[in-house]
Amino acid sequence: MDFLDLHTHKASQIKGITSIQSLSLTSDIFLAMPKTKPISIGLHPWYATLEKLEIQMKYLSVLARQKNVKLIGECGLDKLKGETLANQIIILESQIALAEALNKPLILHCVKAFSELIEIKSRFKVEVPMIIHGFNKKAEVGKQLISKGFLLSFGSAILQENSGAQKLIQETDSFFLETDDAETPIEIIYDAVANLKKCSVDELKARIFADWKKLKLF
Repeated sequence: MDFLDLHTHKASQIKGITSIQSLSLTSDIFLAMPKTKPISIGLHPWYATLEKLEIQMKYLSVLARQKNVKLIGECGLDKLKGETLANQIIILESQIALAEALNKPLILHCVKAFSELIEIKSRFKVEVPMIIHGFNKKAEVGKQLISKGFLLSFGSAILQENSGAQKLIQETDSFFLETDDAETPIEIIYDAVANLKKCSVDELKARIFADWKKLKLF
């Protein structure tokens, strides 16, 4: 069974790894979209602007229909970078509507805006899975998000001793793993999590792929 790397910004050709490459929608990738390899595509809050939202959503609406586009995103909210929070919310809501229309999960970037994200999910009554990538906040925050129906994906922060990611992952069995833009191989992340969960790497892979299949993406 392969390793599943839910969220990476690097194209992978390594045998034994199923990776979902994340692409932010910009003018230079309109014609360079992979047609068969699994990808996610969306408007990242660092780069998306309200001024270009209409035209970018037109492109995104077409490209997101490709069968190899498994997730909408990375999209989300970031209070430290990008447009005003009010504008970011408008941009995110447009992508949520698209994800709902296509019945595709969302892969979310969130910095200091978890309460706003929870409010949006509740207000929109979002039915597609909402996966927060690279989670490494306090375990209590993670538990609140899980209780509100969010899914979490953990990255290389899991290697940090006594991190929020380490504490939370020992208390939950439904999660995903990723490399994002880190140099750490996905195999190392799986090995660390298997040690934390006191299970074999193969058992961990089976558990994660079982959750993946529940999303009906493959």
